[in-house]
Amino acid sequence: MVAERKMQPMPPPEHRRIFRYAIVLAMFLLAFSCWALVNSRIKESIPKPAVLMADADQTPPTLTAEDHSRTSVDDSTSSPTPTSYDNATTTAMSVVDRISVPVIREPVMVGSGGSERIDVCDADSAALRVYVYDLPAEFHFGMVGWDGKKNAAAWPDVSDAAAVPHYPGGLNLQHSVAYWLTLDILSSTLPRDEQNRDRPCTAVRVTNASLADVFFVPFFASLSYNRHSRLRRGERASRNRVLQAQLVKFLVRREEWRRWGGKDHLIVPHHPNSMMQARKPLSAAMFVLSDFGRYSPDVANLKKDVIAPYKHVVRSIGDEDSPGFDQRPILAYFQGAIHRKDGGKVRAKLYQLLKGEKDVHFTYGNVRQNNGIRRATAGMSSSKFCLNIAGDTPSSNRLFDAIVSHCLPVVVSDDIELPFEDVLDYSEFCVFVRAADAARKGFLLRLLRGMPRDEWTRMWTRLKEVARHFEYQYPSRPGDAVNMIWAAVARKMHSVKLQLHKRSRFIQSTSSE
Repeated sequence: MVAERKMQPMPPPEHRRIFRYAIVLAMFLLAFSCWALVNSRIKESIPKPAVLMADADQTPPTLTAEDHSRTSVDDSTSSPTPTSYDNATTTAMSVVDRISVPVIREPVMVGSGGSERIDVCDADSAALRVYVYDLPAEFHFGMVGWDGKKNAAAWPDVSDAAAVPHYPGGLNLQHSVAYWLTLDILSSTLPRDEQNRDRPCTAVRVTNASLADVFFVPFFASLSYNRHSRLRRGERASRNRVLQAQLVKFLVRREEWRRWGGKDHLIVPHHPNSMMQARKPLSAAMFVLSDFGRYSPDVANLKKDVIAPYKHVVRSIGDEDSPGFDQRPILAYFQGAIHRKDGGKVRAKLYQLLKGEKDVHFTYGNVRQNNGIRRATAGMSSSKFCLNIAGDTPSSNRLFDAIVSHCLPVVVSDDIELPFEDVLDYSEFCVFVRAADAARKGFLLRLLRGMPRDEWTRMWTRLKEVARHFEYQYPSRPGDAVNMIWAAVARKMHSVKLQLHKRSRFIQSTSSE
């Protein structure tokens, strides 16, 4: 029997190859099946609603919110040792530092058993990812009465709009832009509940600095100027100057600032006189301003900065309550300081030309006196045209008071810069007159009286449509002033990032030398 087995012929060579191929294929299929089984078990262990987001490969300790929280801005121990921007910071911003890896972010779940989902704004899909410095309360809400130390928190609780610290009223409100932006960005990660369900997700806060498009500096610079500019007894420098000095010292030491020299930072010195000492050392940052009247072109310009509207001080008029052409008996309205300097001298000339006209209200007035705000509200809403004439600076809140009163603005200011003009055509709802023409006898009256009723109504209708873009509110709403500012910053950041990325082309080859 053994001999017979040995005498059996071997399979042909081609059969042996097929047999080996079959064995290899079977082993491969077995291995693949095992891998698929293990992978499916792993996926089942991850919650289905989990979302992937980008996170930095390495996060320096100085970039975390915890390390920033409640630290003094002039504490040198909280900042890395300063180095030259042209030297060490270029290596700090190497391509490797910007590589992202996926991590799991759980969605917000509320309700019994955690089964009900409430959406939050997604930073990955936002137009602008914003990192907020956790500055001490004295730089922001401490100025309006909130005590961060007493509350043992870096920021006030903004989840209840009725309970947030209030900004002081009157003329202080007109330059309150930093307050509204800070409230809005702090609330950007709250669940989308009944209170803020309509908040647009244009700008979303991130706590990982490596993910940020822009670094927001929450300094209420305008309020600091209004409240802390005067020297107090025993002081060698005003509180306003001290805060500015501390802010500059803090920022220039930060890794985030040194990385690009501050070009991706956002600061809000909206009042023309705010941050007089700090504006030059921090001029690389993007400023949110009312105009460029008291800035040199190397410090502030349209290439890098954003013009934001004043917060109006008169009451807004609803569309249904807005008087039409026949219900506005006053042709032109102006109330304010008449004698101004430089470009504002045209006010005195116009006063002499218009003071005797029966259908023109042109008087000296102050909103702080004799119920000025109430009187201005009534006067503007009763006028067809509201004069916005240059004063000591090219702009004033008078323009925005006119807009929310649905009174056609007549802009007599040759050097004015207007908010959001890259997306809004002001000629559709404003009348523009050169100062030299306005000062010619009879020119302005002929222009205004000669406008047909249909033309006025067309512009008035457009004015009512755009008025919402000049409303500051919390929570913010789509298309309001807060949302428009964030969108304007995002548009500016496109060109800023373009220049920064072009500058980083040869970082690797240069740093390796």
